[in-house]
Amino acid sequence: MAEATVTMEVGSDGVALITISNPPVNALALPILAGLKEKFAEAMRRDDVKAIVLTGKNGRFCGGFDINVFQKVHRTGDISHLPDVSVELVTNTLEDAKKPIVAAVQGLALGGGLEVAMACHGRIAAPGTQLGLPELSLGIMPGFGGTQRLPRLLGLPKAIDIMLSSKPILSEEGKKLGLIDAIVPPQDLLKVSRQWALDIAEARKPWVRSLHRTDKIGSLSEAREIIKNARQSAKRTAPNMPQHQACLDVIEEGIVRGGYAGVLKEVKVFNELVLSDTAKGLVHIFFAQRAISKVPKVTDIGLKPRAVKKVAVIGGGLMGSGIATALILGNINVVLKEVNSEYLQKGIKTIAEKLTVITLCSLANVRGLVARKRLAQAQADKALSMIKGVLDYSEFRDVDMVIEAVIENVPLKQKIFSEIEKVCPPHCILATNTSTIDLNLVGEKTKSQDRVIGAHFFSPAHIMPLLEIVRTEKTSAQVILDLMTVGKIIKKSPVVVGNCTGFAVNRTFFPYTQGAYVLLHLGVDIFRIDRLISSFGLPMGPFQLQDLAGYGVAVAVGKEFATAFPDRTFGSPIVDLMIKSGRNGKNNGKGYYIYEKGSKPKPDPQVFPIIEEAKRLVNIMPGGKLLVL
Repeated sequence: MAEATVTMEVGSDGVALITISNPPVNALALPILAGLKEKFAEAMRRDDVKAIVLTGKNGRFCGGFDINVFQKVHRTGDISHLPDVSVELVTNTLEDAKKPIVAAVQGLALGGGLEVAMACHGRIAAPGTQLGLPELSLGIMPGFGGTQRLPRLLGLPKAIDIMLSSKPILSEEGKKLGLIDAIVPPQDLLKVSRQWALDIAEARKPWVRSLHRTDKIGSLSEAREIIKNARQSAKRTAPNMPQHQACLDVIEEGIVRGGYAGVLKEVKVFNELVLSDTAKGLVHIFFAQRAISKVPKVTDIGLKPRAVKKVAVIGGGLMGSGIATALILGNINVVLKEVNSEYLQKGIKTIAEKLTVITLCSLANVRGLVARKRLAQAQADKALSMIKGVLDYSEFRDVDMVIEAVIENVPLKQKIFSEIEKVCPPHCILATNTSTIDLNLVGEKTKSQDRVIGAHFFSPAHIMPLLEIVRTEKTSAQVILDLMTVGKIIKKSPVVVGNCTGFAVNRTFFPYTQGAYVLLHLGVDIFRIDRLISSFGLPMGPFQLQDLAGYGVAVAVGKEFATAFPDRTFGSPIVDLMIKSGRNGKNNGKGYYIYEKGSKPKPDPQVFPIIEEAKRLVNIMPGGKLLVL
């Protein structure tokens, strides 16, 4: 592993070039922070240094504070592992320096990296540089002065949006907003930055200390109104995330009492948030998401992923259409197969609708609804040209992967896999979207079990980020690596799991739904259960989720678990009764909820008699005592 270093070179022009080097993203690890203090102190002492340029090595400025330190704090509970960066380094050393400092930014300046750049007296960037403060996605908030400097450079509305959304902007937008002073080609970045620093030193350009700016804040009453609206929005969109309100508290402190007071409060609140359960959970998720890209005996044996340019999807229903949409959005050509023309046209129509909605949302900044709709339709049509609908296997002869997405029926899946093995090329990956079925059964009748793999998407497949990759003992490492790569291309989080009952997600999810069924049979209102689960932080409760997924999945999963764990399964008849009453969830607009186009799901009181019948059929309290699983 390359050593984390900070170097300084003083040119004949009197400009000291201080460079951060800590691959891959030049994170602000503790040795880097110590090195910055040392080099800036040296630059201030030296008479031959007129001005300073701060940059990062290998085309990246800085990806922010070293998140590994948070793990150490969480393990020990000792906040002293966090260095004093915000006041001692960023404010006292950089911003209050007696010599001007210009940040030469390229590639990315995120989190603490952008906060350091904002404390400099000028910021020159290469095109396409990512700028952002993503700390709230880790359960914390900017801790190096970002809550105070970003509003003073951009104005409150945009600064709050960037912080609370954790979404980066590009340097081109940063220039328009006032965050970046100039954009220059990468090859000219250091040259222009050096001259800019000298121009500040020799009074040809203004010496700007962003913490002291007030011109973009507006009046106190205006600022408070903006913050009030942001609070209300955060309560709706992030009701269980304390860091959003805490961030707004600190921003308001700086508006009312001044930037330096805001920095001091930021330090205090940041340290409190780091120890919160929210931060512990989100930091854990951050590292877990990193870990999924490393699979022993797959990613560490020197294999290279093969190109997957064309994928066949079998089945154009809820899952198949979503999978096809995700592939198209990843610029992968799709062959969609259905059993008849009616189903095929319905599937393609569904995909077209999804693409139109997605492109319309992506054009939110285009003025005028008519213009947005026209552009969205044009982009959707272009994307739709990447799909070809078929009723047979004639177009399967040159596909790189097949994803089967039909109903959970073992004989049907076996038949399909036996057929596609005969027509697909020898390198083709044979994937099934099963959520429950043993993959050994699916591939049992093929001679290519090394190519058989599970690709379990979650509904809606073009939106939900998780992709379970299910391997058997016979699945080749190359096939696993290829599917992992496709998952990343289509912006999924691919998790490789073993071939066991429920895989990973349903293995966890099934006991959760069992608990919901037990509560239902004890007389708890199912809509109250859903409301409570939603208020806890999940997107929806178990019954609404069942509506969304379709009851076929619930039946299939229930059978698998009942077979595998007969002594740990509560056999509620509720789903069977719902199906008998003509309900199939969102698929036909009637489930536990009523689904009408253009409106939110509404609880359907007509399900109460069905629930009462389910309770009558199963005695959950034999002998007056609650059933024990």
